Amino acid sequence: MRIRGVQGRDRQEGTEVQAGRRRLGWLGRAALLSALLASGVAAARPVAIGGLRQSAGLDSRQFVSGEALAVWTLPRLGVAVRNDPQDLRLQLGGRELQFSPRSGWRATGFTLGARLPAPELAGGSLFVPLAALSALGVPVLADTPDLLDFAAPARVPSGTLPPSPAPSSAAPVTAPGTPVPVSPRAPAQSAPAQSAPALSALPTPPFLLTANLNTVRVSRSMHRSVEVQRVVLEFNVPDPRVIAYSVTREANGLRVTLPGVSGSPVQQTLESGDALQLELTGTGSALFLGTGGGRSEIFTLDSPARVVIDTTTYTDTSVPPPVNPDTLPAGVTYRQQGKLHLLSFDPALYQTRVVSAPAGRASGVADLVRSAGGVAGVNGGYFDPASQLPVDLVATNGLMTAGSLEKRATLGITAQGDTLFGYPRPRYVLSGADALGAPYSVTVNSVRARPAPDLLTAFVGDGRSGVGADNLTTLYVTPGAGSVLRAFTGTVVPPAGTLALTFDHARFPQLPRAAGAALNVALDWRATDAPWAGAVDALSAGPLLVQGGKVVLDPAREGFNTNASIWRPTRQVAFGTLGGRPTIAFLEYGSPETFAAALAGAGVRDAVRLDSGSSATAYVTGGYADLGGYLNTVWSRTVPNALVLVPRPGTAAAAKK
Repeated sequence: MRIRGVQGRDRQEGTEVQAGRRRLGWLGRAALLSALLASGVAAARPVAIGGLRQSAGLDSRQFVSGEALAVWTLPRLGVAVRNDPQDLRLQLGGRELQFSPRSGWRATGFTLGARLPAPELAGGSLFVPLAALSALGVPVLADTPDLLDFAAPARVPSGTLPPSPAPSSAAPVTAPGTPVPVSPRAPAQSAPAQSAPALSALPTPPFLLTANLNTVRVSRSMHRSVEVQRVVLEFNVPDPRVIAYSVTREANGLRVTLPGVSGSPVQQTLESGDALQLELTGTGSALFLGTGGGRSEIFTLDSPARVVIDTTTYTDTSVPPPVNPDTLPAGVTYRQQGKLHLLSFDPALYQTRVVSAPAGRASGVADLVRSAGGVAGVNGGYFDPASQLPVDLVATNGLMTAGSLEKRATLGITAQGDTLFGYPRPRYVLSGADALGAPYSVTVNSVRARPAPDLLTAFVGDGRSGVGADNLTTLYVTPGAGSVLRAFTGTVVPPAGTLALTFDHARFPQLPRAAGAALNVALDWRATDAPWAGAVDALSAGPLLVQGGKVVLDPAREGFNTNASIWRPTRQVAFGTLGGRPTIAFLEYGSPETFAAALAGAGVRDAVRLDSGSSATAYVTGGYADLGGYLNTVWSRTVPNALVLVPRPGTAAAAKK
């Protein structure tokens, strides 16, 4: 929506104004103005002040009696006014013109040499003929058929003139033949005492003019379920620091106050349904923008000065907001190739971590990202929807919280943040010396809380799940510590993050049963396809899709049934590396074979498929109005774990969190 377009003609008009300044002196310009007024100007014209084109609200108006300007605009030319149809006063220096319907024009400080047309009332504004301004001596820089340029005043009056003094007995000094206008509501003149009632008129803005609002532009774009509306206020000055605007946020929108700024009143309903209203005030202008509950950001641009209002509205919360490529965190890149979407992360700034919800619970990926202070994340491995427990390997900080099926492709992460891809078969291994000093090594059978008298079980405590039984021993240990922290008989609830080992002493007599006893606990990855000894986090899912840049899909090797629903075409997610960068991949729709081919075609070096379909979620912070963004176009179900990209300690990315 444009109030007034100025681009495209500015350079031409600026040249014309400058040429007019060179050609005409003040007397010559005044004579030309009088001559044009005498001959009549065919149409209204734009107005400039000091060579600066003004808003459309200051354009001249053409009447039967000739061309005129609104009285409320005259202070911008240095003319002090009283804006009253019954008692009009115009004052410039030592010259003054007064007008009333009863007495017509009266001059003070000079003598009128020609008849002046009467003022006109139109649209609630009182208009003064240009001949009156010429009589007052208002300086003109250029007067062409396409532009009327007045000299910038030395000062702008800060207030209105008081009522005219009571007339003396002397006859008024008027030009010969000056007409006495009659109000439309009054009968033809009879007795002077029956004068027309006073008509309302717009007050003269008592402010110092600093800029004109030339253009208001509005654009709107939809990004899935997010509407972004931009309102640009463009002024006739280059430096936005001249525009001392202030913003007041209201319940249904915001109000931008523009002191010292002139403009043309506007009231409009935008395409978004929001209301936009620009009005003149006693100190300048004010713009109200209804935002419909959206979030607005306001900033400035220069050359020309602009105030920009970006309003973002989440129009449909049943659909996840999309990624905004312009607001990604530092070091994060987004790329789309057909239906394949890729989010890559600078390994110098970010490292990957496995983040889990409390055992037996599920969470949104965005919540898991926030809980770890991350910038992005993708859902993890397969799980049982009934219990919300993973069905394959999950390891965090060197602790295996879910046991491995020992056949599926696994993503491993070292303490340095390097990624590993392969097929480990990790187990806890306990070692030490028995009571007779003989060395021993025992492998943990199962990772679970539920006790089994015939098994040696391990469980990482969550602070609410019980382990052990009356006839079983439970030890609290820390991998690498070399000794038992505490020992119990019966049922106990291990604190969150504590590794508990439960066994029947009759079956495992070599294991200690007292706190402080020597005991070594280690996580043996049992793999040769990568340096798994350095892994601290791991997550199994599968199948492995790409390795070394080539498709290596082999469902039989990993025990996948290609006739089952897990293999159906659906939304697909994976985690891999692209150009040495950890990368989250999302395919809008396709089979694992389609996904693998798309990844290899995009240059992905290694990638393992994660739980897909209704679990597929890829999230990154930022987004439109900081809503965050999702690669998936539908909401996915909550999950027990996720792969999260977190800032490396000591980096700029970490400092921002």
